[in-house]
Amino acid sequence: MSGITTHVLDTSRGRPASGIPVILEIRSEAGWREIGRAGTDQDGRARQLLPEGAPFAEGVYRLTFGIETYFQAQGIEGFYPEASIVFHVRDAAQHYHVPLLLSPFGYSTYRGS
Repeated sequence: MSGITTHVLDTSRGRPASGIPVILEIRSEAGWREIGRAGTDQDGRARQLLPEGAPFAEGVYRLTFGIETYFQAQGIEGFYPEASIVFHVRDAAQHYHVPLLLSPFGYSTYRGS
């Protein structure tokens, strides 16, 4: 299975982060172009970022997470309104899982499996 998925974990609470809006974009010569969006589910996952049947190609992609929305819903004032992760897709036959670990004052990411 090829494509892009993500999983967001709130490390300050030790649980998945649900309800975070996620935008997927691809970079072209004209700039960034949105190709998909989703919200994280109860398990903190966005499993379907590319629309059904949409082509998946090599290129530079960006995931943008609306983390301010998540923290505001909990009554927490965070530092970052959003987190953006830019990464290469070098083999469109592979699956790319890009998790985000977050807290109100920091975040990190890695290439998952």
